[in-house]
Amino acid sequence: MPKGSNAPVPTTALRVELGWRPGPSVPDADASALLLASGKVRSDGDFVFYNQPAHPSGAVRHEGKRTTGERVTDTLLVDLTRVEGGIERIVLAASADGGTFGQVPGLYIEVTEEAGGAVVARFDSPGATSETAFLLGEFYRRQGGWKFRAVGQGYSSGLEGLATDFGITVDQPRHAAPPASSPAAPPPAPLSPPLVPSTPPTPATPPTPVVPPVTAPPPATAPVPPPPAAAEPVRLSKVTLTKAAPSVSLAKQGGTSGAMRVNLNWQVRKQFPGRRGRWGGGQGDVDLDLCALYELADGRKGVVQALGNAFGSLHRPPYIHLDGDDRTGATASGENLTVNLDHTRDFRRILVFVTIYEGATSFADLHATVTLRPQHGAPVDFSLDECTVPSTVCALALITNTGGDLVVRREARYLVPDRGVSPQRTIDRAYGWGMNWTPGRK
Repeated sequence: MPKGSNAPVPTTALRVELGWRPGPSVPDADASALLLASGKVRSDGDFVFYNQPAHPSGAVRHEGKRTTGERVTDTLLVDLTRVEGGIERIVLAASADGGTFGQVPGLYIEVTEEAGGAVVARFDSPGATSETAFLLGEFYRRQGGWKFRAVGQGYSSGLEGLATDFGITVDQPRHAAPPASSPAAPPPAPLSPPLVPSTPPTPATPPTPVVPPVTAPPPATAPVPPPPAAAEPVRLSKVTLTKAAPSVSLAKQGGTSGAMRVNLNWQVRKQFPGRRGRWGGGQGDVDLDLCALYELADGRKGVVQALGNAFGSLHRPPYIHLDGDDRTGATASGENLTVNLDHTRDFRRILVFVTIYEGATSFADLHATVTLRPQHGAPVDFSLDECTVPSTVCALALITNTGGDLVVRREARYLVPDRGVSPQRTIDRAYGWGMNWTPGRK
């Protein structure tokens, strides 16, 4: 489509793909969407991007990046059937991270139908030079239906300038800290059979119950409650870990307390019989299990995983909790575990990893994105490289306590278990955890 032209689109679920060709000096790019009423957002919740990946209505969702061959894509899912009546336009934008769009070759935006993949509209490179953000296209209502317009409006003020133009309140950006080095993994230790630790971690002593003091009944006339606190401004800062810069200090990003949510999100790269071509419900979906090996400062070791119902605990050792087991992939949130950063001093190291429970024989046709979201501070994300080996277990991130600071290191390491050896025992052996394992189920 040429700039300024428009085309009708079906009122259905659509996939919006931002794509470009990667290279050594090519900056990263991010897709985002703004839902507008009378030319502005109604609230900051109408902004969908990497730090706020889903609209409350479910009409727009940020699905994340993947690399396939000579192309990188960042994807939004837009379901026009779920757009609220007051929304007149959905602006589709791109922002450059670490450079300008003049350095991004082969930039395009493509709209396809979610069911079937038919191309509805495509707008190729708008001729960028020094711009750091672009309004590439938009969906807008027309005579009871929807249309797509190729826009191509550039901004030199980045995502912040574009967002504030449409009424978003933006927090002051934070600068990423230089990558920190990670200690080498200890040598492997001999182990015995798979899946669930035969000696569970020592349970914590339950706290002594506290009897609350007796208080007087409230007065007959209750005081007027204070007004609700103003919503926090949208934080645009993030840290993306790469092979060249694989590590980051959580403390230097502000992540020193509160809960840190670790999310694993995945897609199926190819269409298979019985699968929908993306992670989601339906028969034949891939069941991935997010897990964590931990070693505490007092020497206790263990695993948090769905197998054996070892879901952990957030407020007692190991201070890590697996939110649940997404066995069908039918939810939009993927798999999540939470780490209590208020107990940083109690951690020695944490290895976050993923195993294939069923639905696939390797990670070769899967694309996964890992995001660590501290309650305070910038989120940390990274994508997995393409898998070229018959791997059923992948080390995602190693978190180590270095001088009282937790350092996150991107591992993205695919491992191939020996015949008869479980994925858990394989990951243990590779990182020298030294635990004994027995069979388990979920």
